[in-house]
Amino acid sequence: MPEASSSGVGPDVMGVADEPDYSTFENRSGLAEDMKFLASMPELCDVTFLVGDTREPVCAVKAVLAARSRVFHKMLYQAPSPQRKKEPPPREKLRFFLKRSSEPLLNLQNTAQQRSGFTQQLAPIQEPQANQHHTLIIEEFEPDVFRQLIEYIHTGCVTLQPRTLLGVMNAADYYGLDELRKACAGFVQCCITVDTVCALLASAERYIQYKCTKSLVQKVLEFVDEHGNEVLNLGSFTLLPQHVVRLILAREELRADEFTKFEAALMWSKKYCDSNPTIPLEEVIGNFLEYIQFHKIPANILMREVKPLGLVPLPIILNSLAYQADPTSVDPGKLSPHRVRRQGRSMSVQSSLDPCGSNTTLSSCGSSDQKQHSGSN
Repeated sequence: MPEASSSGVGPDVMGVADEPDYSTFENRSGLAEDMKFLASMPELCDVTFLVGDTREPVCAVKAVLAARSRVFHKMLYQAPSPQRKKEPPPREKLRFFLKRSSEPLLNLQNTAQQRSGFTQQLAPIQEPQANQHHTLIIEEFEPDVFRQLIEYIHTGCVTLQPRTLLGVMNAADYYGLDELRKACAGFVQCCITVDTVCALLASAERYIQYKCTKSLVQKVLEFVDEHGNEVLNLGSFTLLPQHVVRLILAREELRADEFTKFEAALMWSKKYCDSNPTIPLEEVIGNFLEYIQFHKIPANILMREVKPLGLVPLPIILNSLAYQADPTSVDPGKLSPHRVRRQGRSMSVQSSLDPCGSNTTLSSCGSSDQKQHSGSN
């Protein structure tokens, strides 16, 4: 009997559960499009951000920003702390006290007049504040990055791109948008490719002072180590800042042959000299020679490809050839006399702030150990 009753009730219950619920209607895509349109119309917005060095205008709605970000709420709506009123002079203390003590009595006698007076006085003060259009300057982020941030705040969605990924990640962290920051961190793994690695490193220069940059740069450098020859042959490699090029060439974990490193340094130097014709090529490429181990380049390539250029000092080439003929005949320190030698330590990107801004510098852990090691060599 229990089995029969349960089998009779079961289909009815399932039938009710399978019926669609028509009481709830959602159109999130339509809402996102409407909010995107709202942010694109300056006459419908009440705040304009002038972003970056070019002061590009980015419009938004204050109420939406405040509802989505506590940082924007504090920036746009939190009133500044009132200044402390000056204490009246000693002679005025009695008059000031009598005036303050008589205010309640006067208020009771003139209630109707004061109410009308307050209405007339407060109305013209509060109304302009509610409709006031704010204009704020944002110097921390690039216009494309900040525009994507505003789009996400208004619509709840944004298309992540490798070129602006690092900026959007740091902006999301700066303005307290944790979900967007996590989405950027998850997108990092799939967006690091040979084609995007140089763009990611170039964007790191702009946001090196933010904490999210360090973890992403470390992942990018690990990818560069694994695909050294491919990355060094990219045309976009010439777009990297000089210190980032030195950082890559100096990494002991970099899986690239020495002649490819030399060609990459030569390609970058030629590109730089095209933009700065007054600087000789020998001077520019001289900044990278210390990170290339010429004694590991085959002798025929040294004599056919490297020496005729006249860019590498002849003693380095001669010492490299002698080392290949007899490794015991040449002091290893003469092969790359200026090269920074380390034992089990890798170069890293660190931030050093100076009055002119933030720079990425070459550094490694354990400087005292390095000095002792280089001294022993």
